[in-house]
Amino acid sequence: MENLIPPEWPDSPHEIASGIFFTEHEVDAGLYDTTSLSAWLQDVANVEGFCIHRIDYILCTDAYLLSINQQYLDHDYYTDIITFPLQDNPIIAEIYISIDRVKENALVMGIAWENELHRVMVHGVLHLCGYNDHEEEVEKVMRSKEEEHLRRLKR
Repeated sequence: MENLIPPEWPDSPHEIASGIFFTEHEVDAGLYDTTSLSAWLQDVANVEGFCIHRIDYILCTDAYLLSINQQYLDHDYYTDIITFPLQDNPIIAEIYISIDRVKENALVMGIAWENELHRVMVHGVLHLCGYNDHEEEVEKVMRSKEEEHLRRLKR
């Protein structure tokens, strides 16, 4: 597997193209309006007191994300998202999302898979803004923030 995190980032974040970028790896997520999604995610960070310089969303399969989980985090289980923060503020990060897992979770919850994809996307940004979900109490805060920001997404 190729190196997922570039071994040498430039000294200045200004040398890295800014924005939010979406790449599909072995999936067709059919993202329809990446410009609106990018603006919304930028706004989420701004409301939380952060600035996004660059986020790369890589939409992939369960198998691909499992291999990343095993290789980089030494976890041997499926997950819907893995966030790699590369710089705090302004934010530079890579966010990997399993479209297979998002669709499965949406089916179980009885919601549109696109709605679950948006929740997972904002979840990654909230992690980059310092929110955590490893304990029950802080997970409630994370879920509340997700809902707050999802209500602001223009559909």
